[in-house]
Amino acid sequence: MNLSVMVITLDEERNLARCLASLGDLADEIVVVDSGSRDATGDVARRFGARWLENPWPGNVAQNQFALDRCRCQWVLSIDADEALSPELKRAIAAALRAPPPALAGFQINRHTRYLGRWIDHVWYPEWRLRLVRRERARWVGPDPHGRLEVSGAIAKLDGDLLHYTYRDLDQQFHKLIGYARTSAAAGYAGGRRMQPLKLLLSPWFRFARDLLLKGAWRDGWRGVLIAYAGAFSAFMKQAYLYQQAQRERRGADSDQ
Repeated sequence: MNLSVMVITLDEERNLARCLASLGDLADEIVVVDSGSRDATGDVARRFGARWLENPWPGNVAQNQFALDRCRCQWVLSIDADEALSPELKRAIAAALRAPPPALAGFQINRHTRYLGRWIDHVWYPEWRLRLVRRERARWVGPDPHGRLEVSGAIAKLDGDLLHYTYRDLDQQFHKLIGYARTSAAAGYAGGRRMQPLKLLLSPWFRFARDLLLKGAWRDGWRGVLIAYAGAFSAFMKQAYLYQQAQRERRGADSDQ
């Protein structure tokens, strides 16, 4: 067995079929780890022959590591349910795994995101991510909610795009951004990070300017402007949640006196 594909899911009935269909016959096994879906995600996974595992949500990094540990092939492709392989990327993966150099531990893949009905070609592109790894040399690291794969060994890049079908609408986008900010702030606070007044005031504006000007969001039209504003909102909310966490801790300490 040469290639495992791992996917973590929660209520991904709408996305998972497109994701798994894009694999074709590329994978020797598909491992889907679910944290409590209430829709037909499991039925979709089984229809594509996936190995279905359930695990209560322990956090992004821990859940991805749980999935990685249950893969059995030498190589593992990590893909989200709202992503799919382009035909070019699929061919590139197949070619790369025919005879990879022993020193090579992983491949970066370029992700191309579709946002509000159009592909985003500047602010979020190119976006290289390590997603194809030798299982025994890889692990998931980083703070929640945005863990990442890390390998010991050399890394190369693959042709083709990983197609990312992101937020259905603005409601879903801002709901997720708030959740990400809350989780990120909680992890940061546990690690000793605290709200900084200057960051609360300035980081949203720096984020907006970086995305709009330096990363070229303006070239993506009004969608790019929305992305830049959403990034500023996310930066603000991370600091706001750090402040809220400190206030809650202070009130708890006062009540114990």
